[in-house]
Amino acid sequence: MDAQTAQTRWEQRTQRPLLALAVLFAVAYAVPIVDGSAGRPVTLACTVVEWVVWGAFATDYLVRLVLAPDRMRFVRRHWLDLCAVVVPVLQPLRLLRIVATLLLVGRRARMANQIRLTTYVVGAVVGLLMFGSLAVLSVERSAPHGNIRTLGDALWWSFTTMTTVGYGDHAPTTGLGRLIAVGLMLSGIALLGVVTANIAAWFIARFEKDDVEERRQTEAIESLTQEVRALRAEVAELRALSGRG
Repeated sequence: MDAQTAQTRWEQRTQRPLLALAVLFAVAYAVPIVDGSAGRPVTLACTVVEWVVWGAFATDYLVRLVLAPDRMRFVRRHWLDLCAVVVPVLQPLRLLRIVATLLLVGRRARMANQIRLTTYVVGAVVGLLMFGSLAVLSVERSAPHGNIRTLGDALWWSFTTMTTVGYGDHAPTTGLGRLIAVGLMLSGIALLGVVTANIAAWFIARFEKDDVEERRQTEAIESLTQEVRALRAEVAELRALSGRG
């Protein structure tokens, strides 16, 4: 029980700092891509920040593992966290560090009870839109036959891809860019399903609430009607008794 309490206390204390580090990671990742003329010192500093953020999430995972009462169960239940921590080490690509950071932020955010589903979905949409745009711009801008050259083109492409519209005016030409496109398509379909299910659940709950209120009012009216009938019967009985007297 002490270990469980310590783990929960650690997660509550580190939630906001880790989210702040995730924002810092987003800035460090975006600067060299948005500013194509950034020098080597700026690029190196941003890369260091990215790895520092990854190190913070890796440390968080290890601490939670140590504090967990059942470590094997913790590993089985948080295998996505483990993959997100290990993958960037096996293949230190910037794109993999983006995926790892998104996974870790999402997993930690879902563990907080005060974050509602709607907030999480909106955050996921904005995060995927921005990171997808930056990722595809980083690999397509220098491609010989690429047509995604600016951040505006990348944002437009990401938006049409996530919504599965796909006008075709902009499309990735590299293998990595197409892999990013597949990820955005699947993410867009999944998020659309979550939003649709959430809206449907809200309407169902609303209708059930209205039905309960309607049944309560009907029962109250029936009860009042029975009371009125009983009162009428008593009044009629009293009149009959008074007439005999």
